[in-house]
Parts: sequence; C-alpha cells; structure tokens
Amino acid sequence: MPEIHRLTTRTAGGYLLAVLLLGGCAAADGSDMSAPPAPASATPSLTPHSNLSTYRSTREHSQTALPVRLRIPAIDVDTGLDSLGLASDQSIEVPSVPGVAGWWEGGPRPGQVGPAVILGHVRWNAPAVFSRLYTLERGDEVLVDRADGTTARFVVTGQGTYRKVAFPSDLVYYPTLEPELRLVTCGGPIDRATGHYSENLVVFAAQAS
Repeated sequence: MPEIHRLTTRTAGGYLLAVLLLGGCAAADGSDMSAPPAPASATPSLTPHSNLSTYRSTREHSQTALPVRLRIPAIDVDTGLDSLGLASDQSIEVPSVPGVAGWWEGGPRPGQVGPAVILGHVRWNAPAVFSRLYTLERGDEVLVDRADGTTARFVVTGQGTYRKVAFPSDLVYYPTLEPELRLVTCGGPIDRATGHYSENLVVFAAQAS
C-alpha cells in the first residue's frame, strides 16, 4: 500500500499535472470526478480487541454546527460547502459545480471526533477547486467555517494517491480518537478504456491543538 505520509513539493516540476484529478473522474474535456465508495457504515462497529476500543461515537458528543465553508490559504481555496449524500450506486455524491467542494453528510462533521470527508473536483474543462490540492505540505492549514460562526482548524499530516479500484476505505473512513479531516480528489493517468482518471488523491489532516 502506498505510504500515506508521502508529501509533494509545492512546485509542479517533476510531478505530473494529471496526478491531480479525483474519483471516477472523467477526461480533461469535462467534469473530472466520480466519488469514491461510501463506507459500509457511517459508524463502523469495533471488535472487542480493536486498538480503537476507547473510541466514542460522535453521537455521544455535543452536536457540532454544520460546515458551510472551506478555506485552504496555501493554495488559495475559499469555497462554500455542499452537503453530499449517496448516489444511486451507493458511492458518495459529487459536488455539482467545479468551484465548490462538498462535505459527506453521512460522516462526522468537521470538529467532531472522527474523520470528516470533503470532496472536490480537480478539473472541469479548466482547473477546479482542488486543482492544487496535491501541492499541500505537512503543516499547511485547513480551515472549516461552521454555521454557528465557529471555525475548525486542521493541519495537513500527509497525503497519498491510490488506485480507484483499491480505494483505501479504512484509511479514509475508519473511526479516529480525535477530529480529523480527509480531502479527496482525482489523481493518476486517464484510463483509456473508461475515459476516467485512475486514482484518488487523499490529503489527511488533524485538528490543530
């Protein structure tokens, strides 16, 4: 499995632009994205011997306000957030426009314990909201503004690219002991058979202290 903490530099040199694109992304002359599969359960069960046996469901915590805006200063992202449910094929819906990211409403809200998931297009006829996501580095700040006026602050801990046919669901969705964030977009070369990009890029972030 690829190392999830492998980081790229912020310069495009030596790193193919094609590696930017998300999900079941379509070719570069249209929308780039189809979403990764949803988790089997929004609140996965834990075995008695799990090393996360002390995990407490977000249902046991006070309610956290809905996320409404995503800001990533290092790559000049400042976007509203759509709420994303499930598509007919049980994958997560994708944002309806290229310039707006979306939050998976079946998972934790940003700032709740667990991994909140935000999706965005990398290209849709032109570079889209997550076109520069691959350039994020360890320690870069990710801010999620919420409906009550509060902001959840995260810092990037790593990133990885994964073949869509082997999407790392456990890494992305499995419960965590602290609030975390996953930013997901398309990556890899275009599969000539499907016209879609072949990989997902996932950026991992943890809530700042």
